[in-house]
This record gives sequence, structure tokens and C-alpha cells, in this order.
Amino acid sequence: MERRHGFFAALREEVARGLSPARARRKSEAADLAAAALRFAGVVGGGEMLAPLMEGPDPEPSDGESGGACRGAARGRKEGWGHWVRGQFARAPSSAVAAAGAGALRNDLRMLLGVLGAPLAPVHVCATEPLPHLSVKDTPIETSSAQYILQQYLAASGGHKLLASLRNSYAMGKVRMVATEFETGGRLTKNRNAGRGGEPGRFVLWQMAPEMWYIELVVGGSKVHAGCNGKLVWRHTPWLGAHSATGPVRPLRRSLQGLDPLMTASMFARARCIGERKVNGEDCFILKLSTDTETLKARSEGHAEIIRHVTFGYFSQRTGLLAHIEDSHLTRIQSAAGGDAVYWETTISSFMEDYRPVDGIMIAHSGRSAVTLFRFGEVAMSHTKTRMEEVWSIEEVAFNVPGLSMDCFIPPTDIKSGSVGEAMELTHGERSRAGPPQGYCAKVAALEKAEEDKVAWGGGTVLESHN
Repeated sequence: MERRHGFFAALREEVARGLSPARARRKSEAADLAAAALRFAGVVGGGEMLAPLMEGPDPEPSDGESGGACRGAARGRKEGWGHWVRGQFARAPSSAVAAAGAGALRNDLRMLLGVLGAPLAPVHVCATEPLPHLSVKDTPIETSSAQYILQQYLAASGGHKLLASLRNSYAMGKVRMVATEFETGGRLTKNRNAGRGGEPGRFVLWQMAPEMWYIELVVGGSKVHAGCNGKLVWRHTPWLGAHSATGPVRPLRRSLQGLDPLMTASMFARARCIGERKVNGEDCFILKLSTDTETLKARSEGHAEIIRHVTFGYFSQRTGLLAHIEDSHLTRIQSAAGGDAVYWETTISSFMEDYRPVDGIMIAHSGRSAVTLFRFGEVAMSHTKTRMEEVWSIEEVAFNVPGLSMDCFIPPTDIKSGSVGEAMELTHGERSRAGPPQGYCAKVAALEKAEEDKVAWGGGTVLESHN
């Protein structure tokens, strides 16, 4: 048999030899520390040696050829965060406008990754649990219809027997994210960078039965990685560090976007059929799933209360496959100082396209998502609305990868005490868009010192935030 070449073939050989995402992370951290030691010692390697990636913002490329961008990136990696910050404040006033635009772009990227980086499904799901037995006797028509639709969905996806035989899976793909519109007090502002297609990135997703998963997503030079070992869900961002998530263990929402049919069917097992609708010209059945009160209470934290979370699944009547999934949750945030409460409504709408069989299983190889963040309260002028978009494509998918074990899903050791609520990134994104506070220039020296401490301790910069 002809040997299959490419990225996954090499990756599968490494995994078979005992490597894993967890070990790859440890190797990456060790490589970063070694590279940092070389820099501090004044040793600059030549030839094939790669400079370590910079944790801070990417250096601004020149308007000329791409070679200028490469030289700027190399210069930024060598000179570090402190030099970059000094350069921003030392610029002429004409350059300050461009620097402000770059800062806004980074804030937009932070908000994009905070909301779209690794969102979770609305409820706890275990794909190993048997699905409800199809019955029309003493069962509401909405429930029995939903069960029938799910059975057709599983049959169209490859069959329950084949899907249940999967021990693990791997997927690699590309993404492109952009924040398109911002509305404040009735004034609509469109992002000029939206026409350029947004920020490109890539992701790798590993899953293992029954409830373990791990994802790495890199967009615009910033990396978000998250995972679940079956007992704990965690996420790591450059601005938050590593934190655990509130509430019960839940699957990754990206897995429900046409990558894991059995998990999707298990999540909608308690849904109801509420009607029909056309989606992209396709007649679809609509299944509605409402998160129960206990789960909402478990996901609430401190002054942030999850009021509701509703998910809709649109299943094609022609193919039986999932064509569209939309979920919306409403969060109430009460200020610690009292006063009026603020409400956040987050809606994520995803369309799945280009279904193709992989080892007999139908996988959606492309799709797009639109996110709307609506903040409102007692005062109408305080209302804000933000719209974001994501386009993704799947390049490689494989099942039952040899050598993948539970060790691949071990959480990082630097998870900070206390969990991260779902409203944290929303309010943090709002603050980051407001720009730096007054007197921030005076903190450059302290920031440089923090950068030195970060390198010395091998940690990450942590900002106050909210997920």
C-alpha cells in the first residue's frame, strides 16, 4: 500500500511513538525557555535557528514588501515587549493615529478570541450514554418527533454503530475572524478592516471518549488553548493565563459544528421539535433545547447570573444532516457597588457546509459563524451591540489515532485558583475597547519590569477579566 504523505502522516507516526499534545506543550515550553536563555546570554543563532515567538503584539509591518514585515517581526522578537511599548509612545503624533488603530485591532482580536476561541456547549453531554428509545406511546409528539429526527441524523452521519466505535478523533483546520460592526447609543460604526477578510488563523482539535478534548487556536499571533480531562474544563489565554470554567463539564461547541455527530445527537436527546424553516434553501426541522435551571445556577458565579441558554438545531429534511446551529444565552451582571444591573445577550449562529465522508462518517468541511453581543441596561444610551464573524475550513480529519492516551488531556499545572465565569470575557472586552486609562504612559517602566518577571518565572501576563 502506498504510504500517505503529508502533515498528518508525520503526526500520526509521532503519536504512535508515544508523543502527545501534552508532551508537545512541555517541549514547546522548554524550547521557549532555552531560546530565552540564549537571548539573555547574548547569543544570537544563525542558519536554521528560529527566533522565539513574541508574547505581545505583533510588530507593525511596513507598507512595502513582505520582506519588511519579516524583518520587523524578527526585530520585534529580539527586542521584546518593553522596547515595543517604548517605541509606541516615542512616535510622532502622525504615527500615534496608526498606533491607536493597531491597538484597536489587538483589542478586537482579544474580544474575538474571548468569545469565539473556545466556547462551550450549553449542557453536559456524555456520548457514551444510550439515546432515548424511540417511542410514540405516552410521549408528546414534539419529543417523539425530535427522537425520530435524531435517529435519521445518526443514520445519515454514518450509523450509530460506527460512531460509537470511535475511541478518539483529530481535526485540523483554518479560521478567519473579524469584528464587523459596533453600535453604541444608536450610533453604528463599521470596521474598515472587515473588507480585508479579518485575522487568519489555524486550529488543531483532539477528542477522546468519553468526555476529553483539547484544542489549540492561533489567530493574529495570539494563541488560545483549552481542554477537558473529563472532570475539569480549563482555558488559557495570553491575557488571563490558565483558569478553570464554572459549571458542569461540557463539550467544545466547535465539535458540534459538524465534527462530532454522536456528541451532537446526545446533546439534542432531550430537545423538542418546534417546527420547520428554510436554511440556505434547504427545508429543515427545528429542534429546541433549553438548559435546565440547575445547570444555569451551577454556571452562575458571583455577581454574574446566567438567566437562560437556549439552543436550536436545524436538520435538513433532504439529507438528515445538521445544517445550522444557533444558541443564545442571557447573563445578568449586578455591580458590586450596587446600582442598575447590566444584561449581556450572546448569540452564536453557525452554518455547516461541504459535508464529505471520512472513513464512512459525514464531516462538515467548512462553515461560518456570526456572533452578536448585545449589552443593555436601564439607560438606553448605555446599550451596545457588537457583531463578529468567523469562517472556517477543515483540512484534515482522522479517527482512532494510535498512541493517543489520557495523558494528552492533563490540565496545565498553573491553573489559578478560582474559576472563570462566562460573562468575564464580555466585560473585559468592553474595557479593552475603551483604550488604556489615563496615566498609562507612566506605567511603561513597571510593564517592562513585569515582562522581565514573566520571562524569569516562565509565566504569562494576566489581566483582570471576565469570561
